[in-house]
Amino acid sequence: MKKLKLHHLIFIAMILGAIFGSLTSTDGYLLKIPILGFYTLLGDLFLNALKMIVIPLIMLAIVNGMISVGQDDQIGRLGIKTVAFYLISCFIAVFIGLAAANLFTPGIVNGVPAKDMLGLAASTGEVLQRVEGRSIGDFSQIILQFFPANLVKAALENQLLGLIIFALLCGYFLNQMQGKAAQTLKDMVNASYDVIMKITMLIISFAPIGVFGLIAAIVTRTGFEALQPLAWFFVTVVFALFIHAFVVSTLAVKVLTRLSPVRLIQAMFPALLTAFSSASSAASLPVNMECAQNRAGISKRVTSFMMPLGATINMNGTALYECVAVIFIAQAYGMQLSLMTQFFIVVAAVLTSIGVAAVPAASLVAITLILTMVGLPAEAIGLILVTDRILDMFRTSVNMWGDAIGATIIGHSEGEKDILSLPVDQMEEKQLKLQAEEALKNA
Repeated sequence: MKKLKLHHLIFIAMILGAIFGSLTSTDGYLLKIPILGFYTLLGDLFLNALKMIVIPLIMLAIVNGMISVGQDDQIGRLGIKTVAFYLISCFIAVFIGLAAANLFTPGIVNGVPAKDMLGLAASTGEVLQRVEGRSIGDFSQIILQFFPANLVKAALENQLLGLIIFALLCGYFLNQMQGKAAQTLKDMVNASYDVIMKITMLIISFAPIGVFGLIAAIVTRTGFEALQPLAWFFVTVVFALFIHAFVVSTLAVKVLTRLSPVRLIQAMFPALLTAFSSASSAASLPVNMECAQNRAGISKRVTSFMMPLGATINMNGTALYECVAVIFIAQAYGMQLSLMTQFFIVVAAVLTSIGVAAVPAASLVAITLILTMVGLPAEAIGLILVTDRILDMFRTSVNMWGDAIGATIIGHSEGEKDILSLPVDQMEEKQLKLQAEEALKNA
């Protein structure tokens, strides 16, 4: 009997998780063990294991990537391409969200603002406590994250922007160094990166168990009926995310690289499933990098430079969601937004999506900031709380997919010929063989 591939197992685990979650309640017990607690334990163990390696993976991947890039002109070229792609794709995503929100008008039901029909979610007070005191001045805090006073504290608080800047500087100056000592340090970085990737592969092998626990816990807590009060808003967000991810982005791959978007989806499928179930870009990063290198054939030089950066600043799905949410809330309150105000929302969504991920309450904080800017009460955040957790899974998948799209396009522009050149199974065999040969060479 043919052994099932990892992504098949993850997909089966998602289905089983949804089934088991729909059959259990939040206060259910089995053999005196709380079922929800068991689901949560499985999911949290998997997420914690992934998050455990995120900091060393980001640091080593970026430094190693900078070493692999080459000299100053190559570093500058790749950096400019990366930032330009991320900004352009993020603006496109937000404009798609803006168009969808104006087309479907989810905040208007039968010609009437939906505020009174929906009511505020019961947990609005809890969210307001988490975002209390947030203001436009928080943008300065986002900028300060680029250069944290205490790098260790920044790592503990999951403020990745400062770590990325520090790693970029370390990699850049190490790349400029010559001599035996510098080469020894470069070899240590390369070997450490290989060790982290092996640990990553071990953790990923337990993904089906973790995904089962995550999905089962979510369905047990929320149930499928949670979508009913905000069905049209939910459909609007998912539709906009789908258009951006699987129409605009895949079209960009086809036009700019002449490569097969379907083949890229096949290569990144395990990472997509992991991002969907975990709803965490940081936790999905190790799986994303592994799929991009071993299944898509994108070089370590490009993936180790772009993907850690993308996991923090390339938040297409998050920016799109913020835009749709703010427009929806404005419509629900009967507020007419001018074109200038809507353009302002677009810019604010892009900026907050880049830096607000490290702030507690994440996108909810960003939406609260934008609501304040356009003159809506912070309590309005309660209108979207019911579906936020489920939509977080969708937008995280789009965030991750955007990183893969970017790495594919930039890698192709850098002249890489192996990208998507073989079927997934053959590509994995080839990459593993090359890695084994490189390990023997360095031994």
